[in-house]
Amino acid sequence: MQWLYDVAYFFGGVFFTNALPHFISGLMGQPFQSPFAKPPGKGLSSSTVNVLWGFFNLALAYMLVCRVGNFDLHATDQIIAVGSGVLLFGTSMARIFGRFHGGNEPGGAMLDTSSHHP
Repeated sequence: MQWLYDVAYFFGGVFFTNALPHFISGLMGQPFQSPFAKPPGKGLSSSTVNVLWGFFNLALAYMLVCRVGNFDLHATDQIIAVGSGVLLFGTSMARIFGRFHGGNEPGGAMLDTSSHHP
């Protein structure tokens, strides 16, 4: 049953990672992509929506890490589970959202996502 805790900790890391860009963009007063935008994940949502979405993700991360099992910062397997969620989700989202903000191009050039190239 210990592996179920590790799965919860992994997803806690995922939700924590997802909370950061939304919450920080919202605090900075900047719009950012969210599932509530049109189109979802591509359009921009207001800073207020992003603060709320970031806080919701942070609450989920807290519940999955701090309320499931007995999370121990000194337990290597539990830290690896959370860290794996952070790293895998973070790198995936960097690639996916990098196309909107120029993060996938070495020179930082932003891609035009409004036109469809074959």
